[in-house]
Amino acid sequence: MDSLAHAIRQLQTGAMPRTEFFAQVDRVLENAPESVGRLLEVLSEEHARKPLPGEVYTEIQHRIERLIVARQRKGGDDTFVQTRPGANTMRDASSPHPSSPHPPRIMSDDADPEPERMKGVGDTLNNRFVLEECIGFGGMGTVYKALDLRKLEASDRKPYIAIKVLNVQFRGHPKSLIALQREARKAQALAHPNIVSVYDFDRDGQMVYLTMEYLKGKALSQVLRAPGFTGMPYADVLRIVTGMGNALSYAHEHGFVHCDFKPGNVILTDSGNVKVIDFGIARVFQKTEEDVDVTVFDPGSLGALTPAYASPEMLEHLDPDPRDDIYALACITYELLTGRHPFTGVSALQARGAGMKPQRPAKLARGPWHALKCGLALGREARTPTVERFLREFGAARPGTSHGMVAGAVAGIAAVVVLGAVGWYVMQGRSHTPEASSPPAASTTPASAPEATPPPPIAHTPVPAPPASPAPAPAPTSAAVNAALARIPCAALVGTVDGHTVSVAGLLAVAPGQTSLKDQLTAVPGVTAVHLDVAQVARDKCPILTTLGPYWSAYRQAGGGAAIRLTGAHGPDARLMEGDSLMVDVTTPAAESYLAVDYYSLDGSVTHLLPNMRARDNRAPPNYTATVGSLGEWGIGRPFGAEMVVLMTTPTPLFDGLRPVSEPAVGYLAEVGKRLDQMRASGGTGRIAVEFLQIHTSARKR
Repeated sequence: MDSLAHAIRQLQTGAMPRTEFFAQVDRVLENAPESVGRLLEVLSEEHARKPLPGEVYTEIQHRIERLIVARQRKGGDDTFVQTRPGANTMRDASSPHPSSPHPPRIMSDDADPEPERMKGVGDTLNNRFVLEECIGFGGMGTVYKALDLRKLEASDRKPYIAIKVLNVQFRGHPKSLIALQREARKAQALAHPNIVSVYDFDRDGQMVYLTMEYLKGKALSQVLRAPGFTGMPYADVLRIVTGMGNALSYAHEHGFVHCDFKPGNVILTDSGNVKVIDFGIARVFQKTEEDVDVTVFDPGSLGALTPAYASPEMLEHLDPDPRDDIYALACITYELLTGRHPFTGVSALQARGAGMKPQRPAKLARGPWHALKCGLALGREARTPTVERFLREFGAARPGTSHGMVAGAVAGIAAVVVLGAVGWYVMQGRSHTPEASSPPAASTTPASAPEATPPPPIAHTPVPAPPASPAPAPAPTSAAVNAALARIPCAALVGTVDGHTVSVAGLLAVAPGQTSLKDQLTAVPGVTAVHLDVAQVARDKCPILTTLGPYWSAYRQAGGGAAIRLTGAHGPDARLMEGDSLMVDVTTPAAESYLAVDYYSLDGSVTHLLPNMRARDNRAPPNYTATVGSLGEWGIGRPFGAEMVVLMTTPTPLFDGLRPVSEPAVGYLAEVGKRLDQMRASGGTGRIAVEFLQIHTSARKR
């Protein structure tokens, strides 16, 4: 990918003329092993770094789009959409030269060519959605991360959405607008945790687009195509397959077949969820009299599919069936287990014609392998009939289910038998030991038995005096106690010592929990009693505590002073309901500092309450008190549960510029950790203050 980025940068710096640049781009695209989506990501990244001229950006995007057609004809992973019969989507000889200031034209047989510039990074749709980043590409359209200016204006803490803009190639299809409207309506009906939420569709001039939930994560195709990927453990595969299967099963129950199920249409979110996207060509297989869409528009007429994951019946243009999705699901499952396609990437028709059979993945149990083989059957009648059955049979190796349960039951029976034998042996053995039996009477001694030799007299040795009580251990030091607390994982703790009694305050994960904490502290020499004032947090808060906990502890040990609390709350139980405004009162340390206030949501994102576009200046005088969110900028929404607000104060700005309003917490914490370490090395930990506020959010009762 450096070659495309390098070529773009050479053009931007003037080191390469435009004509030579496009020749270089063609060479890059011809030999690029990367996915089309990744090529578009590089284009967007370079455009965001330094904007390209509009006509240059559009021409590169057109050439990348055309690459998908070429790859599909070779059996690639990307979706192929058949446009007008005989349409010529290549640049006509009469089209402007790439160096021309006018954008290139897309030609077709039955329409007059007209200049058309595709929307791209930096453009705005309907004066509302700012396209910030290309995050995906498919047969129907390009997907962007977009900032919703209305949400930003309303201070929504999640102002980003995803927008699918129809490709020029697809937009030339006469039924494209119908297709997108149907996709929006179908996807809105498929409300499921494992299916992306679709909001609406609209158009801006000739640009037709679909708005949907923005997912933070990566496509499954990125995982499968990563260098060196050779498969996942069965337990990890089962989790992903279950999420995908639940989505497909729900869609099938509602009468829809996905028809283009592939790794690129599965997103693994940063919060660990599995989301299926792009039901754009899903076709109704349960046709009812009320379903007028079937007679008006059939997405199958688009000819859109992905050969490597399409069932033989799809390739033969038969009516859709849930077993088409099961074939694709089985192919992906096989790839997750092995890192390779079950039929080496060829289409199902080619595999059937060659008599190919998938090889059993190493270490896969008999039950799951049988399920996988049935899902990969190259004929519908032999293929697993339902997703539920596929999941049930593939999950047979889970501990506690199917043959795992049988093994457990057998082990349990064996344990009972062994314990019974041991118990019998002990009971019988005890009846034959002198300690367990009564002393025999004299009359029972046989006459022929020799007379017993009397035991020797017992020697009376003097009993030693009990040892003197050891001297009491000295009282523990604060340094020893806090060193022990620093070894507690997933915690932010500080201890104070009063004689032999230790008091601990802070945050601690539910596991290892307070009992384990007490045990570790009582092991410190001199500690005889432990008092805890510790709030427990869920394990998902561990990245926050691991990165920021040491600074919280060091600041508290140095005396503290900074504070954060929910506005209006006077106790530790900070609770908010859906629609409430998030307002927090902050107090700064006894020195001039720079404030950062971050809200860590359950969806794995972090929203920056301060600084932000409206409050860029976050410098505060000593002992300064303020309320963040007093204008109602931030409101409580889904998901609900225990979330975290963090106050950080630093002697210099934490970052040189503003961060995005919202971003993945994991990446942000990694950067924060590096910056704080640099500050600690140069100015001492005591100049960094960290305070935590755990809040509990819930849905408002209707």
